[in-house]
Amino acid sequence: MKYYKGNLLKHEVTTIAEDIKKGKIFVFPTETVYGLGTNAYREESCKQIYEIKKRPAWKPLIVLISDIEMLNDLVKEINEIEKKLIDTFWPGSLTIVFQKKENSLISKYVSAGLDTLGIRMTDGEIIRAIIKEANVPIVAPSANLSGLSDGTKINEIIEEIGNDIDGIVDIGDISDSIPSTLVQVIGNKINVLREGKISKAKLSEIAEIL
Repeated sequence: MKYYKGNLLKHEVTTIAEDIKKGKIFVFPTETVYGLGTNAYREESCKQIYEIKKRPAWKPLIVLISDIEMLNDLVKEINEIEKKLIDTFWPGSLTIVFQKKENSLISKYVSAGLDTLGIRMTDGEIIRAIIKEANVPIVAPSANLSGLSDGTKINEIIEEIGNDIDGIVDIGDISDSIPSTLVQVIGNKINVLREGKISKAKLSEIAEIL
């Protein structure tokens, strides 16, 4: 397992990005918790994420992107309310469930058979740099076994899944582990599927909450 400590040097970002692009599986810090991630276009690698986490096959994976160009490759269209949410909260801790583009190259495992995708433009400095360098979207569920505590404590993560991954970026334990807020726009209203760092009150400034 490759091990990186603290803030990454430019050549380390490049090396990790190349590995992830090839389908290697890494643990890395996001703006919420540690994520367990790989190239969202790599079928077998995305399948391995489920196996490592012991995650039920019906639970889709969240996708992290670094820019709007990546979003356009993944989703069918962006409506007006989704655009306002993007302009207001991205990059940041808001995951938006979009209609998936029919001819997208995204792995079928990512969406768990659904016609939607949960996507977030991350403002986590380390992972955003890696995604930008790799130039591919990355799946990033929390780095823990399914049903156990969120991936915030680095020693617990290494103990649980360290033998099953290709690399890790260690910045120490994460104390601010509030999850991203998860929403889906239905009609002209916002359905809050999970309230996290961004409150319903803030979202209601954009559109009516279902």
